[in-house]
Amino acid sequence: MKKDFSTYLSSVAVLLVFLALWQWGPGLFGMPEYVFPKFTRVMSEAVHMWHNSDLVSHFWITMLEVVLGFLLGSLLGIMFGVVLGLSPKAESVLSPYILALQIAPKVAFAPLFVMWLGYTIYPKILVAILIVFFPVMINVLSAVRTVDPDMVNLVRTLNAGRVQIFRLVEFPSALPSLFSGLRIAATLAVIGVTVGELVGGNKGLGYLLVDGEGQGNTAAVFVAIAALTLVGLLAYWAVVWLERRVLHYLPRASVTTH
Repeated sequence: MKKDFSTYLSSVAVLLVFLALWQWGPGLFGMPEYVFPKFTRVMSEAVHMWHNSDLVSHFWITMLEVVLGFLLGSLLGIMFGVVLGLSPKAESVLSPYILALQIAPKVAFAPLFVMWLGYTIYPKILVAILIVFFPVMINVLSAVRTVDPDMVNLVRTLNAGRVQIFRLVEFPSALPSLFSGLRIAATLAVIGVTVGELVGGNKGLGYLLVDGEGQGNTAAVFVAIAALTLVGLLAYWAVVWLERRVLHYLPRASVTTH
Protein backbone atom coordinates (compact mmCIF):
# COMPACT_ATOMS: atom_id res chain seq x y z
CA MET A 1 0.00 0.00 0.00
CA LYS A 2 2.83 2.38 0.91
CA LYS A 3 4.58 1.55 -2.36
CA ASP A 4 1.40 2.25 -4.36
CA PHE A 5 0.96 5.62 -2.62
CA SER A 6 4.56 6.66 -3.35
CA THR A 7 4.11 5.65 -6.98
CA TYR A 8 0.96 7.76 -7.15
CA LEU A 9 2.76 10.77 -5.65
CA SER A 10 5.64 10.36 -8.11
CA SER A 11 3.21 10.23 -11.02
CA VAL A 12 1.44 13.40 -9.80
CA ALA A 13 4.80 15.13 -9.37
CA VAL A 14 5.77 14.32 -12.95
CA LEU A 15 2.43 15.73 -14.14
CA LEU A 16 2.91 18.95 -12.16
CA VAL A 17 6.42 19.42 -13.55
CA PHE A 18 5.10 18.85 -17.07
CA LEU A 19 2.31 21.40 -16.61
CA ALA A 20 4.73 23.93 -15.10
CA LEU A 21 7.07 23.56 -18.08
CA TRP A 22 4.11 23.92 -20.42
CA GLN A 23 2.94 27.06 -18.65
CA TRP A 24 6.22 28.94 -18.26
CA GLY A 25 8.55 27.18 -20.71
CA PRO A 26 7.37 28.95 -23.90
CA GLY A 27 7.86 32.35 -22.26
CA LEU A 28 11.37 31.48 -21.09
CA PHE A 29 12.35 30.58 -24.65
CA GLY A 30 10.56 33.58 -26.14
CA MET A 31 8.04 31.50 -28.09
CA PRO A 32 4.95 33.49 -29.16
CA GLU A 33 1.46 32.31 -28.19
CA TYR A 34 0.48 31.49 -31.77
CA VAL A 35 3.39 29.02 -31.99
CA PHE A 36 3.20 27.34 -28.58
CA PRO A 37 0.35 28.55 -26.33
CA LYS A 38 0.59 28.35 -22.55
CA PHE A 39 -1.33 25.73 -20.64
CA THR A 40 -3.77 28.31 -19.27
CA ARG A 41 -4.38 29.60 -22.80
CA VAL A 42 -5.21 26.08 -23.98
CA MET A 43 -7.56 25.56 -21.03
CA SER A 44 -9.27 28.86 -21.81
CA GLU A 45 -9.71 27.78 -25.43
CA ALA A 46 -11.11 24.42 -24.26
CA VAL A 47 -13.79 26.24 -22.22
CA HIS A 48 -14.57 28.44 -25.22
CA MET A 49 -14.88 25.40 -27.53
CA TRP A 50 -17.03 23.62 -24.94
CA HIS A 51 -19.59 26.43 -25.09
CA ASN A 52 -19.27 27.63 -28.70
CA SER A 53 -17.85 24.82 -30.86
CA ASP A 54 -19.87 21.89 -29.49
CA LEU A 55 -16.70 20.17 -28.27
CA VAL A 56 -18.62 17.51 -26.32
CA SER A 57 -20.66 16.46 -29.37
CA HIS A 58 -17.53 16.14 -31.52
CA PHE A 59 -15.85 14.16 -28.73
CA TRP A 60 -18.65 11.58 -28.58
CA ILE A 61 -18.81 11.27 -32.36
CA THR A 62 -15.12 10.39 -32.44
CA MET A 63 -15.56 8.04 -29.49
CA LEU A 64 -18.40 6.24 -31.28
CA GLU A 65 -16.29 5.84 -34.42
CA VAL A 66 -13.36 4.52 -32.39
CA VAL A 67 -15.51 1.99 -30.51
CA LEU A 68 -17.20 0.70 -33.67
CA GLY A 69 -13.93 0.52 -35.63
CA PHE A 70 -12.21 -1.22 -32.73
CA LEU A 71 -14.97 -3.79 -32.20
CA LEU A 72 -15.45 -4.66 -35.86
CA GLY A 73 -11.72 -4.74 -36.62
CA SER A 74 -11.06 -6.89 -33.55
CA LEU A 75 -13.83 -9.36 -34.44
CA LEU A 76 -12.46 -9.73 -37.95
CA GLY A 77 -8.94 -10.14 -36.58
CA ILE A 78 -10.06 -12.84 -34.14
CA MET A 79 -11.99 -14.69 -36.82
CA PHE A 80 -9.14 -14.68 -39.35
CA GLY A 81 -6.56 -15.40 -36.66
CA VAL A 82 -8.42 -18.50 -35.51
CA VAL A 83 -9.06 -19.76 -39.05
CA LEU A 84 -5.48 -19.25 -40.20
CA GLY A 85 -4.08 -20.60 -36.94
CA LEU A 86 -6.05 -23.81 -37.20
CA SER A 87 -5.49 -24.25 -40.95
CA PRO A 88 -1.91 -23.85 -42.24
CA LYS A 89 -3.24 -24.37 -45.77
CA ALA A 90 -5.64 -21.44 -45.41
CA GLU A 91 -2.77 -19.32 -44.12
CA SER A 92 -0.63 -20.22 -47.13
CA VAL A 93 -3.44 -19.21 -49.49
CA LEU A 94 -4.56 -15.99 -47.79
CA SER A 95 -1.45 -14.63 -46.05
CA PRO A 96 0.03 -12.92 -49.17
CA TYR A 97 -3.16 -10.91 -49.65
CA ILE A 98 -3.49 -10.05 -45.96
CA LEU A 99 0.16 -8.97 -45.89
CA ALA A 100 -0.36 -6.81 -48.98
CA LEU A 101 -3.35 -5.15 -47.32
CA GLN A 102 -1.27 -4.47 -44.21
CA ILE A 103 1.66 -3.03 -46.17
CA ALA A 104 -0.59 -0.68 -48.20
CA PRO A 105 -0.67 2.74 -46.47
CA LYS A 106 -3.98 3.16 -44.68
CA VAL A 107 -3.98 6.92 -45.28
CA ALA A 108 -4.32 6.20 -49.00
CA PHE A 109 -7.62 4.39 -48.41
CA ALA A 110 -9.25 7.26 -46.54
CA PRO A 111 -9.92 9.50 -49.61
CA LEU A 112 -11.22 6.47 -51.49
CA PHE A 113 -13.65 5.61 -48.71
CA VAL A 114 -14.83 9.24 -48.61
CA MET A 115 -15.46 9.13 -52.36
CA TRP A 116 -17.48 5.94 -51.96
CA LEU A 117 -19.41 6.70 -48.76
CA GLY A 118 -19.39 10.50 -48.50
CA TYR A 119 -18.81 12.65 -45.43
CA THR A 120 -20.31 10.15 -43.00
CA ILE A 121 -18.93 8.13 -40.11
CA TYR A 122 -18.44 5.05 -42.29
CA PRO A 123 -15.11 6.02 -43.95
CA LYS A 124 -13.58 6.69 -40.51
CA ILE A 125 -14.81 3.35 -39.18
CA LEU A 126 -13.44 1.51 -42.22
CA VAL A 127 -9.98 3.05 -41.82
CA ALA A 128 -10.01 2.09 -38.14
CA ILE A 129 -11.01 -1.48 -39.05
CA LEU A 130 -8.09 -1.78 -41.47
CA ILE A 131 -5.60 -0.59 -38.87
CA VAL A 132 -7.02 -2.65 -35.99
CA PHE A 133 -7.40 -5.90 -37.92
CA PHE A 134 -3.77 -6.93 -38.42
CA PRO A 135 -2.29 -6.77 -34.88
CA VAL A 136 -5.27 -8.65 -33.45
CA MET A 137 -5.11 -11.30 -36.17
CA ILE A 138 -1.36 -11.85 -35.78
CA ASN A 139 -1.58 -12.20 -32.00
CA VAL A 140 -4.45 -14.68 -32.18
CA LEU A 141 -2.84 -16.68 -34.99
CA SER A 142 0.45 -16.97 -33.10
CA ALA A 143 -1.30 -17.96 -29.88
CA VAL A 144 -3.39 -20.65 -31.55
CA ARG A 145 -0.30 -22.06 -33.25
CA THR A 146 1.66 -22.28 -29.97
CA VAL A 147 -0.96 -24.08 -27.88
CA ASP A 148 0.54 -26.87 -25.77
CA PRO A 149 0.06 -30.06 -27.85
CA ASP A 150 0.03 -32.18 -24.70
CA MET A 151 -3.09 -30.36 -23.50
CA VAL A 152 -4.74 -30.90 -26.86
CA ASN A 153 -3.88 -34.61 -26.80
CA LEU A 154 -5.14 -34.91 -23.23
CA VAL A 155 -8.54 -33.47 -24.12
CA ARG A 156 -8.62 -35.59 -27.29
CA THR A 157 -8.15 -38.76 -25.23
CA LEU A 158 -11.33 -37.79 -23.38
CA ASN A 159 -13.21 -38.04 -26.69
CA ALA A 160 -13.46 -34.30 -27.16
CA GLY A 161 -14.44 -33.10 -30.62
CA ARG A 162 -12.88 -30.32 -32.69
CA VAL A 163 -15.20 -27.65 -31.27
CA GLN A 164 -14.62 -28.81 -27.69
CA ILE A 165 -10.85 -28.76 -28.13
CA PHE A 166 -11.05 -25.20 -29.39
CA ARG A 167 -13.41 -24.10 -26.62
CA LEU A 168 -11.62 -25.83 -23.74
CA VAL A 169 -7.95 -25.52 -24.74
CA GLU A 170 -7.09 -23.42 -27.77
CA PHE A 171 -9.24 -20.34 -27.20
CA PRO A 172 -8.49 -19.98 -23.45
CA SER A 173 -4.76 -20.36 -24.22
CA ALA A 174 -5.01 -17.61 -26.83
CA LEU A 175 -6.72 -15.07 -24.52
CA PRO A 176 -3.54 -13.48 -23.06
CA SER A 177 -2.13 -12.88 -26.54
CA LEU A 178 -5.52 -11.68 -27.74
CA PHE A 179 -5.68 -9.00 -25.06
CA SER A 180 -2.14 -7.92 -25.88
CA GLY A 181 -3.31 -7.34 -29.42
CA LEU A 182 -6.45 -5.57 -28.21
CA ARG A 183 -4.37 -3.12 -26.18
CA ILE A 184 -2.44 -2.17 -29.29
CA ALA A 185 -5.62 -2.07 -31.36
CA ALA A 186 -7.34 0.30 -28.92
CA THR A 187 -4.74 2.99 -29.57
CA LEU A 188 -4.50 2.28 -33.30
CA ALA A 189 -8.26 2.70 -33.67
CA VAL A 190 -7.90 6.33 -32.58
CA ILE A 191 -5.24 6.87 -35.24
CA GLY A 192 -7.45 5.33 -37.92
CA VAL A 193 -10.47 7.46 -37.03
CA THR A 194 -8.36 10.61 -36.83
CA VAL A 195 -6.91 9.97 -40.28
CA GLY A 196 -10.42 9.53 -41.66
CA GLU A 197 -11.63 12.74 -40.04
CA LEU A 198 -8.61 14.69 -41.24
CA VAL A 199 -9.13 13.57 -44.83
CA GLY A 200 -12.88 13.89 -45.11
CA GLY A 201 -14.67 14.86 -41.95
CA ASN A 202 -17.22 17.49 -41.05
CA LYS A 203 -17.68 16.21 -37.52
CA GLY A 204 -15.43 14.80 -34.82
CA LEU A 205 -12.23 15.86 -33.12
CA GLY A 206 -10.19 15.43 -36.29
CA TYR A 207 -12.47 17.98 -37.95
CA LEU A 208 -11.93 20.39 -35.03
CA LEU A 209 -8.19 19.91 -35.42
CA VAL A 210 -8.30 20.79 -39.12
CA ASP A 211 -10.63 23.71 -38.39
CA GLY A 212 -8.27 25.10 -35.75
CA GLU A 213 -5.29 24.71 -38.09
CA GLY A 214 -7.17 26.53 -40.86
CA GLN A 215 -7.88 29.46 -38.56
CA GLY A 216 -4.32 29.57 -37.26
CA ASN A 217 -5.67 28.82 -33.77
CA THR A 218 -2.87 26.77 -32.21
CA ALA A 219 -4.66 26.53 -28.87
CA ALA A 220 -7.67 24.89 -30.55
CA VAL A 221 -5.33 22.38 -32.20
CA PHE A 222 -3.88 21.53 -28.77
CA VAL A 223 -7.41 21.09 -27.38
CA ALA A 224 -8.29 18.66 -30.19
CA ILE A 225 -5.07 16.71 -29.66
CA ALA A 226 -5.71 16.50 -25.91
CA ALA A 227 -9.28 15.30 -26.52
CA LEU A 228 -8.06 12.65 -28.98
CA THR A 229 -5.53 11.51 -26.38
CA LEU A 230 -8.34 11.19 -23.85
CA VAL A 231 -10.33 9.05 -26.30
CA GLY A 232 -7.31 6.76 -26.70
CA LEU A 233 -6.78 6.51 -22.96
CA LEU A 234 -10.42 5.63 -22.33
CA ALA A 235 -10.31 2.94 -25.01
CA TYR A 236 -7.06 1.51 -23.62
CA TRP A 237 -8.30 1.54 -20.02
CA ALA A 238 -11.51 -0.20 -21.09
CA VAL A 239 -9.46 -3.04 -22.61
CA VAL A 240 -7.30 -3.26 -19.46
CA TRP A 241 -10.42 -3.36 -17.28
CA LEU A 242 -11.94 -6.15 -19.37
CA GLU A 243 -8.64 -8.04 -19.41
CA ARG A 244 -8.47 -8.03 -15.63
CA ARG A 245 -12.00 -9.39 -15.41
CA VAL A 246 -11.52 -12.10 -18.03
CA LEU A 247 -7.99 -13.20 -17.12
CA HIS A 248 -8.38 -13.06 -13.35
CA TYR A 249 -7.50 -16.76 -13.18
CA LEU A 250 -3.92 -16.13 -14.34
CA PRO A 251 -1.34 -15.83 -11.52
CA ARG A 252 0.29 -12.42 -11.22
CA ALA A 253 4.05 -12.26 -11.31
CA SER A 254 5.46 -11.31 -7.95
CA VAL A 255 8.29 -8.81 -7.94
CA THR A 256 10.59 -8.72 -4.92
CA THR A 257 12.94 -5.83 -4.34
CA HIS A 258 15.86 -5.97 -1.95
